[in-house]
Amino acid sequence: MRAMHRIALVALLGSVHVSAHAEQWDVAKDEEGIKVSLSEVPGSKYKAYRGETTIKASVAKLRAMQEDVAGACSWIHECKSQKLLKHQGDQTWTYSQFNTPWPVTPRDSVLHITTVDGSDGSVTRNLAAAPDYVPQEKGFVRVAQVKGFWKMVPQGPNQTQVIYQVHTEPGGSVPSWLANKFVVDAPFNTLKALRSKAEQ
Repeated sequence: MRAMHRIALVALLGSVHVSAHAEQWDVAKDEEGIKVSLSEVPGSKYKAYRGETTIKASVAKLRAMQEDVAGACSWIHECKSQKLLKHQGDQTWTYSQFNTPWPVTPRDSVLHITTVDGSDGSVTRNLAAAPDYVPQEKGFVRVAQVKGFWKMVPQGPNQTQVIYQVHTEPGGSVPSWLANKFVVDAPFNTLKALRSKAEQ
């Protein structure tokens, strides 16, 4: 019995270690009320990013801004254009094109978004790449993988905590300096622009 207990304890500690490793976040930027943290992702040379801030706006308003797919391009970092492909219940498919500095080929992305309403009034929008949902566009490299989420949690009558967490495999060749800059700039600039627009 004691041996079984020891095995169970080792297994538990092992699972805790794996979980902690997978969620090892290091703060890369903490300015203007926006905190950006980065995490290594096993098997990937690109880091995951997580941006967090508090916005003086309701969850409903922020959700509406996100569901305005074309309009959201105005506050998403380096978004060139964005359109709704399909909406069905809590499922949405969107197509986006992004600017990249020369000589990197511009990227495009197809996202499958699943919206989940929490019992606490929160809204989570889970993001997953759907690269084959529409044909490739000439002049763009399709983003191969995206996994992440938006989470909006009410903090009062007109205040929301917003978490934006994503890991991306951009496809093609991306210089390390650009990849390292993007994982900090994307969440920081996106949240800053969203907050500015939401609080107008």
